[in-house]
Amino acid sequence: MRALRRKDRSITQNEAMALLTEAEYGVLSTADGDGKPYGVPLSLCVVDNAIYFHCAVEGQKIDHIQQNRWVSLCVVGKTELLPDKFSTKYESVVVAGEAEEVFQSEKQQALECLVYKYSSGFIEEGKKYIDALYTKTRVFKISINHISGKARRQ
Repeated sequence: MRALRRKDRSITQNEAMALLTEAEYGVLSTADGDGKPYGVPLSLCVVDNAIYFHCAVEGQKIDHIQQNRWVSLCVVGKTELLPDKFSTKYESVVVAGEAEEVFQSEKQQALECLVYKYSSGFIEEGKKYIDALYTKTRVFKISINHISGKARRQ
């Protein structure tokens, strides 16, 4: 993985993990066995330095992951246009890692993590929702191989 070009914009690993954990969504990038790319926004949660996301039981991202487990995920935090400087204040994180499907207790834990993150006022309803759609949902984990973050905050 290439080093950041603008080292002055680099953020710490702890800041990058915090931004990743707090992100409302990320864009998952995959490539099939022939290298054809695909990017899709998705909801995510972080547990024990791994990223989890859920999806339907079939689809293009699953097809790609089955052909090539290496993925990239990008999240963007706060942004603010700086028109007079022809620039933008921003914070972002890019992760590279391997994706794999998870099952049983790890799948349940990830689904509950998503409920706590996105529907914290509806925990009991969320658990019932998980139970009702458990077999119609797949969950994947991205084991982080590399993480880097950068920001322009002034």
